[in-house]
Amino acid sequence: MARFEELEVWKRAARLSADLYKAFVDLKDFGFRDQITRAGLSIPSNIAEGHERGSNKEIANFLNYAKGSAGELRTQIYIGMDIGYIEREQGRRWLVEAEEISKMLHALIKAIRARAS
Repeated sequence: MARFEELEVWKRAARLSADLYKAFVDLKDFGFRDQITRAGLSIPSNIAEGHERGSNKEIANFLNYAKGSAGELRTQIYIGMDIGYIEREQGRRWLVEAEEISKMLHALIKAIRARAS
């Protein structure tokens, strides 16, 4: 398997995480800011950690954690839009990206589990 830095899903997740940090750098609601940036950071971090572990089972488990974090992030984006922290158009773009990352992770998990059987 390629280095995690070469995986398109990791690149996209890392870019999304960086975008979130930039967008919320001045937000005074530290609880919301910390939660949404941690969820975003968790996606590429879990992809990398699982990849570095090596075994197919561990890789699939950490990809699953990353997928869960993508769902958590989508929830926080919806809430951020509802409370006015996130402009609707930006929120929709992030939602689409998080959903696409989640689908990519699902396909990768499925492929790794099939390879392990």
